[in-house]
Amino acid sequence: MSQAPASTLTVRQVKQLGGEITVPGDKSLSHRAVLFSALADGTTVIDGFLPGEDCVCTMRALQAMGCTIEVESKTRLIVHGTAGKLLAPLEPLDCGNSGTAMRLMAGVLAGQSFTSRLIGDASLSSRPMKRIVDPLRQMGAKIEGKGEKHTAPLEITGGPLTGIEYTLPVASAQLKSCLLLAGLFATGTTSITETTPSRDHTERLLAFFHAPPVIAATPDGKGRTIRVRGGSKLHARDFNVPGDFSSAAFWIAAAAALPGADLTITNLGLNGTRTGLLSVLLRMGAKVEVPGNPSEPSGAFPWDKGYIYESISDSSCEPVGTVRVLGRKLHGTKISGAEIANVIDELPIIAVVGALADGDTEIRDAQELRVKETDRIAAMAKNLRAFGVDVTEHPDGMTIHGGAKLTGARVGSFGDHRIAMSCAILGLFSKGETVIEETGCIATSYPSFEQDLHKIAYFHDPSLASLLGAGR
Repeated sequence: MSQAPASTLTVRQVKQLGGEITVPGDKSLSHRAVLFSALADGTTVIDGFLPGEDCVCTMRALQAMGCTIEVESKTRLIVHGTAGKLLAPLEPLDCGNSGTAMRLMAGVLAGQSFTSRLIGDASLSSRPMKRIVDPLRQMGAKIEGKGEKHTAPLEITGGPLTGIEYTLPVASAQLKSCLLLAGLFATGTTSITETTPSRDHTERLLAFFHAPPVIAATPDGKGRTIRVRGGSKLHARDFNVPGDFSSAAFWIAAAAALPGADLTITNLGLNGTRTGLLSVLLRMGAKVEVPGNPSEPSGAFPWDKGYIYESISDSSCEPVGTVRVLGRKLHGTKISGAEIANVIDELPIIAVVGALADGDTEIRDAQELRVKETDRIAAMAKNLRAFGVDVTEHPDGMTIHGGAKLTGARVGSFGDHRIAMSCAILGLFSKGETVIEETGCIATSYPSFEQDLHKIAYFHDPSLASLLGAGR
């Protein structure tokens, strides 16, 4: 595997995968940790911060609004909190390619005392923001986007907000987090009901920073309501960011699908709202071990139980552990319904696993993939076909007909980091050479992707490993 000019990535077939690896810090937690620290009173030290472009956009936006953040190293920040009182930025706040940055920041800015403008790159500027604009307006925010979908740039005139009761129309941690953050600045209580669980990092961090929300199951027991009290104050806490499960997913999937592979990933975030990939792989016949039990901090909670979040004493409010994957031949499965929310970021790599498995793998109820960094359904279907995979595309997903003989291909990333990395993994199983174009987007979430591959890959051609002096 080698890095070629003009942001392309060249991949060849590997003989085996194995060893031990630690992946970079969790992207979702890095965004939230720096944001919560900036809104808290006092000073927070963040270790394990992901220095990818997406998270750096959040950090720079907060600095532009008067928050002092010392960058001791790429992964260690010292954040001097503003106690929730940010300053009007002199220029538009650039969220780059990050929907998380834009949506969470919008919730905070809605409760500030100034007008701000959120912008992004071409991809982010095409993504619909109506789902946050409508409920924020219900809270009293003045917010405008472009067209009916309210795409970026977003202009937000902050001011007094009032808590609302709102049921999420889709399972979206970004929408939920946006409204919970706005609720901190609102009068009264903000109640958010979700009928399908989405990742719960924001709820955990509210508890960690001493502003615990109240959680209760809905009367039918099929959902939950999260309530935050307006005026709740955040207090600084040092925070350790564990490894990103969504980044580890590429290695977990590759090892699971390669008979004889033996890979261990340490210091990995194992939040139950993020690890749906493991359930999918086990259903496909994979062998995955979690030695011991992942460390679950005190005050942790099951999503479907009524629970009053208490202050959490651990330096990470997330379960952390080690995963060992032993490769074997897999078979197809179906992913749909409530399971989709738990694997939404992993669906591109699941499609790759489907191509490597025997039989059909069907992905349904995944319309959300149409409005990610790109249309991930169309993009993955096109790229899989380039490798020789038979794919049937559906409006809400795809069916991957596994077992085809794979041949290396030249494919585009569509400017989407997960498309690029998923295709790189498929290239490891394909005869000949695979070239992925426009791979600069990988830096948004996993800057060390290529280096980490060389830590665990045994190539058929030893000269490939010595190309960068990092492989085997």
